[in-house]
Amino acid sequence: MKTAIYAKLSFMMFLEFFIWGGWFVTMGIYLPNTLGTDGSETALAYSTQSWGAIIAPFIIGLIADRFFNAERILGILHLVGAFLMYQLANADNFAQFYPYVLGYMIGYMPTLALVNSVSFNQLDDPSKQFGFIRVWGTVGWIVAGIVISRVFLWDSEEGIANGMLKNTFLMTAVASAVLGVFSFLLPKTPPKKGERASISEILGLDALKLLKDRNFLIFFLASVLICIPLAFYYQHAGQFLGEIGVDKPAEKMTIGQMSEVIFMLLLPFFFKRFGFKKTILVGMLAWTIRYLLFAYGDSGELLFMLIIGIALHGICYDFFFVSGQIYTDSKAGEQYKSSAQGLITLATYGVGMLIGFWIAGQITDKFALGEGAHAWDQIWIYPAIFAGVIFILFALLFKNEKVEYKQ
Repeated sequence: MKTAIYAKLSFMMFLEFFIWGGWFVTMGIYLPNTLGTDGSETALAYSTQSWGAIIAPFIIGLIADRFFNAERILGILHLVGAFLMYQLANADNFAQFYPYVLGYMIGYMPTLALVNSVSFNQLDDPSKQFGFIRVWGTVGWIVAGIVISRVFLWDSEEGIANGMLKNTFLMTAVASAVLGVFSFLLPKTPPKKGERASISEILGLDALKLLKDRNFLIFFLASVLICIPLAFYYQHAGQFLGEIGVDKPAEKMTIGQMSEVIFMLLLPFFFKRFGFKKTILVGMLAWTIRYLLFAYGDSGELLFMLIIGIALHGICYDFFFVSGQIYTDSKAGEQYKSSAQGLITLATYGVGMLIGFWIAGQITDKFALGEGAHAWDQIWIYPAIFAGVIFILFALLFKNEKVEYKQ
């Protein structure tokens, strides 16, 4: 790959995830403190990710793959996203905020597939080369958190009190505009030629027959259910850290992304040494441990418990979701490979997270103490128990089988 193309793809990936990390993590702090939302309203805002994930396959499969160059659609979506982000920064209440965030996520979620499509179209050996491109996305997310916490101090106690977190949306709007314009300079990625995918293929419905396999059915259900604990983390971890007085919460949350990189490198060793079932069980158990650490840690002497809980993100995510993608690939075979991955994505980031965000919002409201405070020690017990139950059921019901590590 030419250096110029590598640089363009890396910058594209950096901005793609800088944008997401620049507002999504701290929205849970911004909404209750600036717009006065409750848990249910915060859940509505975060659930727009799920609606975006559900609608994204139609935008990609019915429009991008058929009629237009991927880089042009990427540019248009990010330019529209820049406008919507600007509107989010100027929303005075949640009624104004919600339509813009919903529209934004419907436009943003398809770009996750588009940046991959643009990258893969330029790679001679994606299995070896893509990782060097994708890692810049993680770097972008980390840099966004550091900029918010270190450079501008928007998530400091004073910054939160003065509503400075609205600037995260303005920062994201600028980054979206830059990526929108830059996208038109990316290598051309024309629409695919040949047979067009059907709606059932786009949604992964062709892979439903894989559910006849008992092991895959158990894994599928576990994947949907584990999204409930995952939703608690995405939706409320930042709010929790800010509320209990942890310094620079956005920066602290980037520890999770750093951990993700480390455990992604360790995953092949665990997978080959212990097999799929034990690896995924470790991922499930990590969810339970994380939330127990959140429940009993604090912003003082026990801050290290919260840091460990955040650092477990690499195990929680990589050992479950990445292992699950590998398992799905092995079960589907060549015939249903794309459909099976589409089905898992729709079931987890779509349906599973949608349910999870709603449950997390309801439970958070149940333990609201008034004046923006919550009984977090009680809230975190719920996802801990939920993840623990899934762990036990999976351990008992899933029969061990050999799965080769392929990526």
